[in-house]
Amino acid sequence: MHKQAIRIGTLVPGEKAPAYIRQILGHGFESFSLTFWRTVGNCDLKKLAREVRDTLAGSGAVISSVCVYGNPLMTDTLAAETRESWKKLVDAAPNFGCDIVAGFAGRVIGKPIDQSIARYVQVFNPLARRAKDRGVRLAFENCDMGGTWAQGDWNIAHTPEAWELMFDALPEKHIGLQWEPCHQRVKLIEPLPQLRKWVQKIFHVHGKDATVLWDVVREHGITGPKPFAFHRTPGFGDSNWTDIVSELRMGGFSGSIDIEGWHDPVYKGELEMTGQVHALNYLKRCRGGDFVANPV
Repeated sequence: MHKQAIRIGTLVPGEKAPAYIRQILGHGFESFSLTFWRTVGNCDLKKLAREVRDTLAGSGAVISSVCVYGNPLMTDTLAAETRESWKKLVDAAPNFGCDIVAGFAGRVIGKPIDQSIARYVQVFNPLARRAKDRGVRLAFENCDMGGTWAQGDWNIAHTPEAWELMFDALPEKHIGLQWEPCHQRVKLIEPLPQLRKWVQKIFHVHGKDATVLWDVVREHGITGPKPFAFHRTPGFGDSNWTDIVSELRMGGFSGSIDIEGWHDPVYKGELEMTGQVHALNYLKRCRGGDFVANPV
């Protein structure tokens, strides 16, 4: 394991991972989270794993997780492909040298969160057994994708009340969260108390923050036409990541904070990687700087 116990990395598109990683590895990223949208498609995961391992050889960097973001709880063809993609990634994760498969928990579209729990158990109980047999952990991203408790199209795993229902329904130690403070801040939730409470269930962290425009909130509220919050790359948002890393360390977290880029409204386009490398260096400072061995 990395001597710091917490690595700082970034998200990369799954099928493009080898070429993408080669271009940015020299900036000092220590881990990479491979992401697929909805399904892994026709991607040859064994071949991809070989190419990624070759790309990382000698660098000390690792693959932290492999992820698919779709809705596996519905009954249509695409949902079936998403479920199959979860299975494929669970089987493939050891080839990438990682033990985390992450994504959305899914949702029965248009139903309250509690009415999705039975379907969640039906889908993820066999996946959890499959993962356990392979030494793999499952982590659910806490993005609401525009959903609420009452209705939504994508993901139930975005509120603590939902987490309680999910973990009570499937009380497995290898089922947890892919957490980030951004999704709390845009709901006007203070992330640090939540982090302290749930740190034992957090397997992977997305490096993404948010800025809340409190003057807009006070003048226009949160349901009017004026945007009151937006996503940010770490180092540009409202969170103090030194506090976040401290809470993770005190909670025994050992893993990766991988920057989720391509959301910042300022550091975008030609400035995307400028923002990500700034976030990388900022998060390393928040981690305490470079590792220094103690005197014997």
